Order: sequence, then structure tokens, then C-alpha cells
Amino acid sequence: MPHASALMTVMINAARKAARGLTRDFGETQALQVSRKGAADFVSRADLKSEQTIFEELSKGRPKYGFIMEERGEIEGVDNSNRWIVDPLDGTTNFLHGLPQFAISIALERDRQPYAGVVFNPATDELFWAEKGEGAYLNDRRLRVSGRSDLSTCLFACGLPFAGRPGRKRALDEAKRVLKETAGVRRFGSAALDLAFVAAGRFDAFWERDLNIWDIAAGAALVREAGGLVTEIDGGKNFLTSGSILAANSEVSEKAQKLLAED
Repeated sequence: MPHASALMTVMINAARKAARGLTRDFGETQALQVSRKGAADFVSRADLKSEQTIFEELSKGRPKYGFIMEERGEIEGVDNSNRWIVDPLDGTTNFLHGLPQFAISIALERDRQPYAGVVFNPATDELFWAEKGEGAYLNDRRLRVSGRSDLSTCLFACGLPFAGRPGRKRALDEAKRVLKETAGVRRFGSAALDLAFVAAGRFDAFWERDLNIWDIAAGAALVREAGGLVTEIDGGKNFLTSGSILAANSEVSEKAQKLLAED
């Protein structure tokens, strides 16, 4: 593996330690009797165990930093410039159904911008990591976003709200427009991994609305360090707070904005 800084080592170690419990729990999903309550309780326990492990490891490594965590919420730190942003299990529905498309997502936000990120899928042992100015990597391989520019050859990824959730019709309309102009659209169910796949050149673009900061902070760091652009869907800069995100290579980003802006 390329040399990782002390900061990145703290993040990677936290992700790998939390992954041990998730891997054990993932093996149990096949044995579950899937009632709504039982399944939800199981995933909640897996979430909480993973988050507790990450919290303990990051607190030891950088005790002055604050946190934003999916389960615990915001925890203020002594250091006001740095805070961890953690999703201990992104892709919970996939996890519950025994689909190996889920991840631990850990980001460091510095001065309200994504500075470093780790996205780790324990099921595939794919560790995506990046630090500002140091590049993005998949395990020990340097990553670059794709070089495609013709929309007809591009593969997009997106998120689609469940039935009854706000924004479902808009998302479906957007997907229809993208499908007409591109090589295809994928909906894999983990925003963190979708962004990591953009960084790796597997997807040419990813878009989604109404996401939480812990869904996207680590992935945004990956895409930027792999040479891509990360904006709001309309091109704005406040994707961490708005939850509207478009990640793509520089050749596709503006074209995707125009495509998604159509009525």
C-alpha cells in the first residue's frame, strides 16, 4: 500500500476494526426470519456496534476532534476546525438482504470542507481512501475518474427515494432523461460506494438529492482527489449542507447539470 499519513492510518484502522463486527453480522443476515421489527432491530445493533468502535478508535487517535455521526448526532470537539463525519453502515437495506454492497464511511471535515475520506466495503475488501493533496486510492492502486466525455458512452448512478418518500417523481423523471442520453443508469443503494465508484472510473457520474452529510462527505473527498468535480446538482457549492450532489469527471459535469435541469 502507498504510504499513508498518520491521519489516514487512524481512519483506516478505525474502519477495519469496525468492519470485523459488520462482517460477522453480515454472515447472520441469511439466517434471519425477516419480520419488520426483528430485521430493523438486527441492523440497528450492527449500526450501533460499528459506530461505537469507530467513535472509540477516532477519539483515541484525535481526541480533540468533534463528530457528526448517523446514530449519535453531533458531538462538539475542542478543535473547531476538524470534525469526523461517520456513517457506520451505508447501504443497510443491502446489508439486511445479504447483498454485498454496503460500506463504512469515515470523513474528516476541515474548515467545513471534505479533507480526507475512507469508504470500506468489508464484503469485497475494497478500501477506498484519499487525503487532500495526496490523491485517491483503492487499496494500493491510484485512482482517476474516467475520461469519457460523450454522454452516450457514459454510465450514471443515482439514488431513488422509496415509494411514498418526497422527491420520488422528480427522481424518476430525472432517471428517464438520463437513460435517454447515456449508456445506462445504476441504482446500487449506497451513496458512499457510488461516489467511490466515480472516483475509480467505474461510473462516469452520480447524482442524488436529499442526502445526509454522512452519506457523501467521504465519497466527495475521494472524487475530488481522483480528479473529479463535486457540486450540487444545479452546480452550487453547498452539497454537504443541501444534500444535493452531482459527482462526475470534468468533461461530463456540466452536461449532466444541463440534463438534470430540464423540465
